[in-house]
Amino acid sequence: MGTVTLGVSIAVPEPYGSLLQERRASFGDPAAYGIPTHVTLMPPTEAEAADLPAIEAHLDTIAMAGRPFPMRLSGTGTFRPLSPVVFVQVVEGASACSWLQKRVRDASGPLVRELQFPYHPHVTVAHGISEEAMDRAYAELADYEAAWTCGSFALYEQGADAVWRKLRDFPFETGGSAPAVPAQGGYSVDTPSLRS
Repeated sequence: MGTVTLGVSIAVPEPYGSLLQERRASFGDPAAYGIPTHVTLMPPTEAEAADLPAIEAHLDTIAMAGRPFPMRLSGTGTFRPLSPVVFVQVVEGASACSWLQKRVRDASGPLVRELQFPYHPHVTVAHGISEEAMDRAYAELADYEAAWTCGSFALYEQGADAVWRKLRDFPFETGGSAPAVPAQGGYSVDTPSLRS
C-alpha cells in the first residue's frame, strides 16, 4: 500500500478560512491554495497507508475525550529569523490546542513524532516568500480578529500534487450542544469580526 503524508489540524471556518487563504495568496505565497487555512495539531508526517484505520481509531479516542472550546485569533506574529513564517496569533484556545496535539503524538498511539520546534498554535499567512512580502503580511493583518467555537479537528492527506485534502472530521463529544467546525466552504461560526 505504501506510505502517505498526513497532517492533523483544526480548520479555520468560513468566512475566516477563505479570507485568510485569499490574503495568503495576495502576499505571493504559492502554497496558499493547496493548504486549507488551519491551526496545526500534527505537522506533515509520513505513515504507512495500512495504518490509517489505527490512526483514525486513535483520533476518534482523542475526540471523544475532548469538548468544544472557544478559539480567537488576533493580530500577527512571526517566527523569523528562526523560520520564514508570518502568522495570525491564537489568543484564545491555545491551551486546548496544546492538549490536543500532545495526545495526537502520544507515545501510546500510532502517530509518535518529535517536533522540530516547540509547539506554538498559529495560523500561517506567509511562508518562505520574500522578506518584503512577509513584512507586508505582518503589517496588513496586524488588526485581524476572528472568533468561533471549535467543535472538531480533522485528518488531512497531502496528494502528489502537494494539495492537502481532508480525509475525515473528528467531532468532539458534544452531547448535541455545539456545532462542529465545518470544512471551508461551510458556514457555522460566530458573527464575523474582521478589521482588515
